[in-house]
Amino acid sequence: MQSAATTITVREGVFAGPGREPRTLPCISARGLSRHFGSRRALRDVSLSVAAGEIHAVLGRNGAGKTTLMRILAGLTIPHEGTVTVLGEDATRSARTLRSRVGFVPSGDRSFYLRLSGLENLLFFARLHGMRKRPALERAAVVLGSVGLEDAADERVGHYSHGMQKRLSVARGLLTDPAVLLVDEATHDLDPPAGRVVRELVQGLAREGTAALWATQRVEEIRGFADRVTLLRNGEVAFTGSVEALADEVPVRTHLVRLGGNGRASLPTLAELERSLAGAGSIASSGNHERGNEYVLRLEDGAVLGDALALLTGAGVQVLSCRDERPEIEEAFIHLTGRP
Repeated sequence: MQSAATTITVREGVFAGPGREPRTLPCISARGLSRHFGSRRALRDVSLSVAAGEIHAVLGRNGAGKTTLMRILAGLTIPHEGTVTVLGEDATRSARTLRSRVGFVPSGDRSFYLRLSGLENLLFFARLHGMRKRPALERAAVVLGSVGLEDAADERVGHYSHGMQKRLSVARGLLTDPAVLLVDEATHDLDPPAGRVVRELVQGLAREGTAALWATQRVEEIRGFADRVTLLRNGEVAFTGSVEALADEVPVRTHLVRLGGNGRASLPTLAELERSLAGAGSIASSGNHERGNEYVLRLEDGAVLGDALALLTGAGVQVLSCRDERPEIEEAFIHLTGRP
């Protein structure tokens, strides 16, 4: 049991030591984490913090160090260098005491008992956390419903699809109503509706004060979801900041435009369109025959999109639509991770 002198309000991230005034601390604080496996460096000098009620995304390609970072924060792996504090405690020394206060959804999970039902599995893990049987059953039913598995509660997990097992893993991470939630690639194998259910669930927990760290390589899911983001590249931090700041890292230079004839019998040729841009960029067919007169417009450095569109209009065409070829967050991700 936690002493009141140690923890005042976990959900608000307020902690106080003996004889000290309460002060607000991050629920998760990692400083200078480094970890290697033999000659392979998994993490190098990684730092981040997550406040109560915050969803902090960790982006990176496969092998960037996301899973190693999550396992260190969960107390399952010890860093070779650096410090990590979770809910005011050293996660490397207090893994046992933090177990019921930190929910962990691993990326690859083979720890379920396939011959038992989803409900029986959750009951087993709830009992491991020290819950009495009746409250454990009630809580298991609640979290199964939260991930949309209530109708499969009595079905053997061995009969679950991979996506259903992933949702069961999320449900297990919520069993103890944790103050900190670590989620590693929760939506990687889920279809869009199921992924949306999981994200909305995490957003609801964050509104109640849970600190959530969300590791993913699906850059499209963090806009409108995460409050801040840390991008890892080869085990090092390549970016930390808001999602908006990440989008601003690299200006989008390539756009898809649809052109109309503006009263002309036919559109100008590509050569004529190129000359009309007067060096502001280049233009080529998108190759998408289903979308008709769609072109790829690539701006030169320093060129302004509005000016380039005005030049095309001046050539006697009508700009029917214009959109980024790739979302700006994806552009930044590709640029900062250093590989196409």
